[in-house]
Amino acid sequence: MTVLENSHWGDALALAGGALLTLAFAPFNLWPLAVLLPALLLWLWQGATPRRAAWRGLLFGLGLFGVGISWVYISLHSYGNAPPAFAALATLLLILVMALYPAIVGWLLARWFPSPGPARWLLAAPALWALLEWVRSWLFTGFPWLAMGYSQIDSPLAGLAPYLGVFGVSWAVILSAGLLLLTIQGDRRIRLFAGALALLLWGGAWGLGRVDWVSPAGEPLRVSLIQGNIAQERKWRPEGLEDTVRVYIRLSVPATADSDVIIWPEAAIPTFYQNVEEFAQALQQDAKDHGVDYLIGVPWGDGETGIFHNSVVSLGRVNGFYHKQRLVPFGEYLPLRSLLSFFRDYVDIPMADFTSGDRAQPLLQAAGHPVGVSICFEAVFGSEIRASLPQAQFLVNVSNDAWFGDSLAPHQHLQIARMRALEAGRYLARATNTGITAIVDDRGKIIVRGAPFQAEVVKGKVQPLSGATPYVLWGDNFTVLLLAGLLALALGLRRRESAQNSRFNSTV
Repeated sequence: MTVLENSHWGDALALAGGALLTLAFAPFNLWPLAVLLPALLLWLWQGATPRRAAWRGLLFGLGLFGVGISWVYISLHSYGNAPPAFAALATLLLILVMALYPAIVGWLLARWFPSPGPARWLLAAPALWALLEWVRSWLFTGFPWLAMGYSQIDSPLAGLAPYLGVFGVSWAVILSAGLLLLTIQGDRRIRLFAGALALLLWGGAWGLGRVDWVSPAGEPLRVSLIQGNIAQERKWRPEGLEDTVRVYIRLSVPATADSDVIIWPEAAIPTFYQNVEEFAQALQQDAKDHGVDYLIGVPWGDGETGIFHNSVVSLGRVNGFYHKQRLVPFGEYLPLRSLLSFFRDYVDIPMADFTSGDRAQPLLQAAGHPVGVSICFEAVFGSEIRASLPQAQFLVNVSNDAWFGDSLAPHQHLQIARMRALEAGRYLARATNTGITAIVDDRGKIIVRGAPFQAEVVKGKVQPLSGATPYVLWGDNFTVLLLAGLLALALGLRRRESAQNSRFNSTV
């Protein structure tokens, strides 16, 4: 029983710990906090009733998501023109829903594993946490933002990502927190065991990260990423279309002399492709003349059928379209339209009635290589990126993070994209409207990045690669089965312990 078991000071520590955990993620990147602060939460859960454990998990989640995704208010109010009260309420509701996940972990731990010890901290807690992060990635359309594994993109634990994906890394983070707790409060034998296991975990992850699962598929490509820095408040004004296109052409023309691929960000052309088809044909001819391929974000629409897509078009030697498959709820489409139509009365988001693209779209081609293209929010889902693999020889993500302003979101989004490159074992070229534009290698390391809120051309080389990491082959299925097996083992050990205690008590 801890001193803070029923104290409001323990509750305050849980809230503060969750808020400070934001520092483990980009742009702060203090990744050791992702082990230290969950270890604090595990300690605060020790000896707590299910109700108190759930409450502290909720407070921890409110701290983490209250700070970490506060940028949702900016998107709704500053750029979606929602009234402050409505934007604040919608943001608070999302934060509350996200905070329920650590609350559920706390309740289940206290309910199923009331006795502290290795089975609780090393088997049950890590498995429950990671499993619920996986559930968060698809339940109610999915929002796996700030999954614990993302914080480790620059730590030795990142070496597990090509095998187990981000949720496997999350499991390793919470396992490390449990080992830290046992090292601090266990007896000498437990401390030695926990220390040895921690060394094995971190050393093994580092070693696994050195394994090469992919090999070059041709010469490196010269890539130019065009960051137009078009202000969100004027991007969608019809009278600004010509100026917007002129900015991208002005930045792109010099790049044709030393580029194989030129990439414009999401909705770089803020009107439907059908409205600028003559311009696109002229640009395609120019691309052929210079031996370069363009990948350009532009919406696609058919007025007769009422079908509209958020798309990327390839112009150059091979023409094609990619239509976004994983749309942003409330931003690109309205779920449960008959019940939630009032949302449109408060939030004004341009191009907000898209249709999902077909799941079996052919890959776009650029510079003679198949490309795995994703648009903005799709980069948050490893399953979406994995769908183009192992055929795709490099990845492209286009985004318009101007929706988030100068907040934590663009930095967090880039960190997430880095994890996708590491899981996939592919280089990733990421073009954004206002930043952060970057090229990431197959180890998740940033090769080159642009400055935010600046019109510029970010140039670098992308190495096409072939082959498949274990994560590409298995996806999240293997990780989920592993986590479920660990949780089942923990439950089995608990039942055996309970049975032994019952027999002992009966004999006494």
